Amino acid sequence: MQALIVAVLAIALSLQAALAETVYVSNEQDNTVSIIDGTTLDQTGTIPVGRRPRGIGLSADRQTLYVAVGDDNRIDVVDLKSRRVDGSLPSGEDPEFFVLHPDGRRLFVANENDNLVSVLDIPERRIVAEVQVGVEPEGMGVSPDGRFVVNTSETTSMLHVIDAQTLELVDNVLVGTRPRVAQVSGDSRQIWVSSELRGTVEVFDAGTRELLARIGFEVPGVPRELVQAVGIQLTPDGSRAYVALGPANRVAEIDAKTFKVLRTYLVGQRVWHIALSPDGKRLYTANGNSSDVSVVDLDNREVVKTIGVGRSPWGLVVAP
Repeated sequence: MQALIVAVLAIALSLQAALAETVYVSNEQDNTVSIIDGTTLDQTGTIPVGRRPRGIGLSADRQTLYVAVGDDNRIDVVDLKSRRVDGSLPSGEDPEFFVLHPDGRRLFVANENDNLVSVLDIPERRIVAEVQVGVEPEGMGVSPDGRFVVNTSETTSMLHVIDAQTLELVDNVLVGTRPRVAQVSGDSRQIWVSSELRGTVEVFDAGTRELLARIGFEVPGVPRELVQAVGIQLTPDGSRAYVALGPANRVAEIDAKTFKVLRTYLVGQRVWHIALSPDGKRLYTANGNSSDVSVVDLDNREVVKTIGVGRSPWGLVVAP
């Protein structure tokens, strides 16, 4: 009996540890980052940052949070131990989104107002290169093998491919109207791009840029024009893709092998960006119009909680 009790306690502790993640949410209109405890699923604090925070990401060692504050034309650097802004990094005009290169040293930043992707050297706190792209660049993705970076330009409706070593623009690919997010698959062989106004996701071969699939979405009872594909999250094992559908208030789950839509989840209003937990069992959604975060239990296929945060949550990241 005692051995059984010990075993049960060990399992309970391991489950608790698995859910001990922390979620950070950028609130575009509040100039704050909300902190959500992954165990209790409660908001436990806020961090004041610069004006109009949107893109958000973690350092390689998970000790620092980077936040793109568009109206201040910089990237705020947040020390997660003190939960305070500890300096900033330069960027171009109106940084919207960025990715951390696998080398842990460089940020690639989409600057919406100057049509540039800035390459920031983090330790040196300076811009080391700028890459001219299309009009209103927003989405940023990086291949896990570190070979290339991708960017989307909203007005130009293009996907731009950048060599991460030479920092040269190597290709421009016409995509669906008003592309928002680009993400590279875990094996670095595919690029997924969401089209907000067309309401589709396109999948390209990363090497040839050949179109492999165009995925459409239908939500019963929701007008077609409100089904707007924005945030994308791919599972590391390549089995699933999740796509936020904006004012349709849904997240779609896709079989990433067959490109078939399996189901949708009803979440908050105007779901924008989404993020997976480290163990892949939860999906968190930033719901801009309802100013909350939905928590989706992917094993049980249900929304288990809605958490109020600041006004107009935009981006979110999950730290283990």
